[in-house]
Amino acid sequence: MTTWIILAVIVIAAVYAVTIYNGLVKSRQMVEEGWSGIDVQLKRRTDLIPNLMETVKGYMGHERETLEAVTNARAAATSAASGSPEERAKAEGQLSSALGRLIATAEAYPDLKANTTFLEFQAALQTVEDEIQMARRYYNGAVRNLNVMVESVPSNFIAGPFGFKKAEYFELENEAGRAVPSVKFN
Repeated sequence: MTTWIILAVIVIAAVYAVTIYNGLVKSRQMVEEGWSGIDVQLKRRTDLIPNLMETVKGYMGHERETLEAVTNARAAATSAASGSPEERAKAEGQLSSALGRLIATAEAYPDLKANTTFLEFQAALQTVEDEIQMARRYYNGAVRNLNVMVESVPSNFIAGPFGFKKAEYFELENEAGRAVPSVKFN
């Protein structure tokens, strides 16, 4: 009888360990899915910028510094595409800041504000910024769930030996970078 009890305890412990392991795998997959969503939205925003810049250049030719800041920030964001969430957040924060300055500068150009192409890019940019915000929330929620499992008992006893590690949140570094560029013209 004691053999059966010991065997039952071992089976229950094994099933429990497998359940925890599967939960960790699920959490890690959700983090990867969330990062993929952020990556797609950031790529969409990066792809919009050259066309937006072409539209704006004709009207804002003498605003060279602002245009170059957006171009340089886009290049930095593109090169950081394979970096860590922290590196990517820094580059994307700089891009958001540069886009915000561009949109704010565009306020001084009534013809540009009335340009249909500019208005379309403006709406598309706002949509992408909203999608980035939603993707970031999903990713950070998935990271939180994984990190809780990696750090809490008893799942940390499974996480450590099987190489599960905490993931990085995707956060913009400065408060100015947290603001979504305003693209509303009235």
